[in-house]
Amino acid sequence: MLKMKSMPFAIASVIASGALFATPAFAQQDGQNIQRVVVTGSLISRTDTETTAPVQVLTAADIQKSGKTSVAELLTDLAANGAGTLGTGFAGAFANGATGVSLRGLTVGATLVLIDGHRMASYPLSDDSQRSFVDVSSIPFDAIESIEILKSGASSLYGSDAIAGVVNIKLKKNLTGTRLGAETGNTQHGGGKTHRASFSTGFGDLDTDGYNAYVTAEWRRQGGIKMSDREMFQWDNADWRSRGGNNLTLGVPTSLNGKLTAASVPFLYNPAGTNPAGVANVDNPANYQFLTSDCDFVKYRAGACAVRNTFSYIAPPTENVNVMAGFTKKLAGDWELGLKASMFQRNSINNRGANPLAYNPTTFGGTTSYWNGVLTSGIGRVASTLIPATASFNKLGAAARMYGYVPGVDPTITRDNTSKSTRFAADLKGNAFGWDINAAAGLTKVALDIDYSGYLDRSALYAAINAYGANPNDPNGWNPAGGNSPALVDKISPRFSNHMESKLNYVDVVGSRELMQLGAGPLALAVGAHWHKREQNAPPSEMSRIGRTGNTDAFVIGKETNSAVFAELQATPIKNLELDFSSRYDHYDTYGNSFTPAAKFKWTPSQMIGFRGSYERGFRAPNPAETGNAGSFFTFNVINDPINCKGGKNTNAGSVVTGACAINPTYVQTTGGNLEPEKSNSYNFGIIIEPLKNLNASLDYYNIQVKNQIVTAAGNDPTFFPDFARGPITPVDISNGDGTSHVGLPAAGPILYAKSPYINLGGTKTSGVEADVRYRWNMGEMGTLRAGLSVNHVFSYITEAADGVTYQLAGTHGPSVVGGATGNPKDRAQFTLGWTRGPLDVTGTMNYVSDFSSLDPSVGGTDCASTAGDVGGRNFFQNLVQPGNYCHVASFTTTNLNVQYKLSKNLTLKGSILNLFDRQPPIDVSTYGNAGAQTAYNASLHQAGAIGRFYSLGLNYTF
Repeated sequence: MLKMKSMPFAIASVIASGALFATPAFAQQDGQNIQRVVVTGSLISRTDTETTAPVQVLTAADIQKSGKTSVAELLTDLAANGAGTLGTGFAGAFANGATGVSLRGLTVGATLVLIDGHRMASYPLSDDSQRSFVDVSSIPFDAIESIEILKSGASSLYGSDAIAGVVNIKLKKNLTGTRLGAETGNTQHGGGKTHRASFSTGFGDLDTDGYNAYVTAEWRRQGGIKMSDREMFQWDNADWRSRGGNNLTLGVPTSLNGKLTAASVPFLYNPAGTNPAGVANVDNPANYQFLTSDCDFVKYRAGACAVRNTFSYIAPPTENVNVMAGFTKKLAGDWELGLKASMFQRNSINNRGANPLAYNPTTFGGTTSYWNGVLTSGIGRVASTLIPATASFNKLGAAARMYGYVPGVDPTITRDNTSKSTRFAADLKGNAFGWDINAAAGLTKVALDIDYSGYLDRSALYAAINAYGANPNDPNGWNPAGGNSPALVDKISPRFSNHMESKLNYVDVVGSRELMQLGAGPLALAVGAHWHKREQNAPPSEMSRIGRTGNTDAFVIGKETNSAVFAELQATPIKNLELDFSSRYDHYDTYGNSFTPAAKFKWTPSQMIGFRGSYERGFRAPNPAETGNAGSFFTFNVINDPINCKGGKNTNAGSVVTGACAINPTYVQTTGGNLEPEKSNSYNFGIIIEPLKNLNASLDYYNIQVKNQIVTAAGNDPTFFPDFARGPITPVDISNGDGTSHVGLPAAGPILYAKSPYINLGGTKTSGVEADVRYRWNMGEMGTLRAGLSVNHVFSYITEAADGVTYQLAGTHGPSVVGGATGNPKDRAQFTLGWTRGPLDVTGTMNYVSDFSSLDPSVGGTDCASTAGDVGGRNFFQNLVQPGNYCHVASFTTTNLNVQYKLSKNLTLKGSILNLFDRQPPIDVSTYGNAGAQTAYNASLHQAGAIGRFYSLGLNYTF
């Protein structure tokens, strides 16, 4: 049987073997007038699309045949997309709802996304509150002409952020005729119902009429998929006892929660109640009072008062409305003016907090607010949340704790995000004084409006509870069991909104010409200048700023201005040898200057084989989130409270039972005043072969080293010791070491937070190879067969810590601190096989992700037998020995099928099945993308498995 890990290489062998049956032929020009084009990664037009750097091109036809319904889904499957990618299923992300690309696994901040070769405003919420990126989920299918993925650094031409490569999304330039499209789809296992409709129309011929005008519009709605829709699968099952772990089902008492946890019905517990011989307080039914008859002590202990997770999304519901208009006009001479205006709007509902909101059993330490460099903690602190013995609903005769979920309030923290991207662009091209001139200017903006629900004003809540306890008829009193008025619910759980914006305005001018004949070809020169002004205005919501409901968002307020000049020189000094030199000088008003040169070559000793290579320097400028008025609250890997968690277990004598062991402490991210840009050096070497007609392949080696990385001190600088701010010491449950506990005063108050600044520290070095094979076979009356294979293999991914210690993270879960714990598999591959005969077109696409370790050595995950491997900070195996099989994430392969049939000249029927074989995602205990929801799959790599088999059917009509 063929092993899955050898799948990509087996596919390559099959293609190569099948090609041997074709008739050999050299690659030849057919004598026709071939149009010169500018390919991403160069400023100089050319006829040969095989450039000195590897560029993958997805045409509009490729996109339509993928079976996908969004650009986000399409780019997520790129073989070159690696660790740190941001997908729509990544519910734990700061920028949840948006999608970013991470080429070479160097995070979304190191991949530059362009629209028509120009910069676009970033998403107002940065990834991990730090990394700027362009949200590709808002770009519509029908507006795209092609997508070019440059898989090498390109700072010498494009400037900052192009360390790992460039994704250039080219929108339609002109369109004639009218096209109508409609599509609907659904998942096999429930949820995710999708509808899509599109309309495009254009008129005017550039050659005959001298102009073209068009408009295209698209609407797409995708229903949400909740955890309850997939609870039949192991990765969505919170009860891990049969797998050697803990039962994490909400509402089930276990040793992890001290047998006291919020259940489906609120209840009171008397911690000072009777304690018969041999029976701990917590095990005595007499110390409990359930506030409704739906649950009692027997049911509670049996797990019959568990809470079904019907509120957390595996895939959030989204709706897109997109409109774009274009106008192109031929002017006098060879000049041409192009104008585009677009509005892409995406709405999504995300619930980053995955658990319902619970009452505080003993105290509430208050919220923490960080704004304008001022940190204020303890806002709205409630010194005691104990229900007094005199309360009308307390029948225990003593002050009691209250456990339960707050009824009537949205079950989780929910964000209704509406992102609106607007772009106005003008492009002018022509010829003057022997130069080909391309000038462009654009105004781009992304506005984000968020409606919040599911937050609590806890000081108001407990004031209302006390009012009800004193007088059940008080209109301002809160009945903990439910039945409260909508007005009172709105008072203790206010709904509020926030508006954020990101703007980027640019001007680009490029001139190119052939200077002279030099050797075997022309010496071509391109020179240009770039200017952009960027503003990010993403303040905290008012409720967050005053600390009434706790922190809701990271905030960024800042701006930058960049001016740059650049040049490219291309020559063919001897036959078949192409040389390319480029350099760029940037000035940023935030830190200073950067100079980034590059040198490339391509040598084709014969028409069957060619070689290419490059050396490039790159940089990433500190962005407003790192240098402006910015801040956020974050957590990363698990630690034990050095004071209150004795010996690393909550069952050891003297340990605080809950909230001290295996915790994710909160850090307050502060900005740095003297940050330098990240800098990179990259090398690429490749082979291009075309041994047979219609068969071409390339194999490229890459080596990228990034230094001076901008990281947060916590978890990166070993000399950084957090100065934890703690709350007041209050009575808590303390373990006796024998399975029982007592109420007492701990040695220190609970950890509230610690500050962590941005610093320049350490680096990353990654290397690997990427193979790309394309074959087309004309079988005569049997039709045309086409095949394509793209494979990325990572040789090495090394991070360097401040003390000089390096960690090899290829094939592991690292780097979880800067990459979102998205996993770092060594191999990714995409294989497409298509067949066209007459009106029928069938395309199959196989996407493969190799296996990898669930450990991250860079944060101490080196031992499979301990919870050190659970870098995601979840409690699957807390206080237990983690089985070795959960230190490994299995490989994952999905297959998509797309069929198109032309019913007539104008009407096309389309049907697709995504995840044809309904492959479920492999278990991953370490990713924290859905940590709060306690799902055990990797949403960045294996989201297609969580969605399951998806069917769609559509029609397109053109006239």
